[in-house]
Amino acid sequence: MGEKLVLSKDDIDRALTRIAHEILERNKGPKDLVLVGMRTRGAPLAERLGAKIKQFENLDIPIGSLDIGLYRDDISEGINPLVQPTHIPVDIERMKVILIDDVIYTGRSIRAAMDALTDLGRPQLIQFGALVDRGHRELPIRADYVGKNVPTARNEQINVRLLEIDGKDEVVLLRLD
Repeated sequence: MGEKLVLSKDDIDRALTRIAHEILERNKGPKDLVLVGMRTRGAPLAERLGAKIKQFENLDIPIGSLDIGLYRDDISEGINPLVQPTHIPVDIERMKVILIDDVIYTGRSIRAAMDALTDLGRPQLIQFGALVDRGHRELPIRADYVGKNVPTARNEQINVRLLEIDGKDEVVLLRLD
């Protein structure tokens, strides 16, 4: 099982800078924005994006974290998700919610996240950003913001490692043969 470096620490930082600019451009500034990171690695990515937006706009925007464990469609298959707290510091009614995750693959996690969000309120809109898009969608869901597209085979996996959780920043491709 070999690893291939896909994004270095600097690559991750550049991708997040670009995504932050794209979010501001598409939404015509930071008004009514809330960033919501999907647990586990989406949460620190949302924090980093919020810091970049503050750097560009000199304005703090609300940043939350969302656990989708109880909304997964594979719970009936005997998977017992580790449920973590959801914390969104503002009412999301009529807000522009930007969901953030590390990798988009089948689209099922994003569908679960949208279900969880709509249980909390009715946002004006939901957009989605991912550090890596690896393809292989099973649902008609796409990311609005992508750091890097990495086409993968089914026997490959993308591992995102973040300083806040893993002690270093990098994205690697693993072959599972």
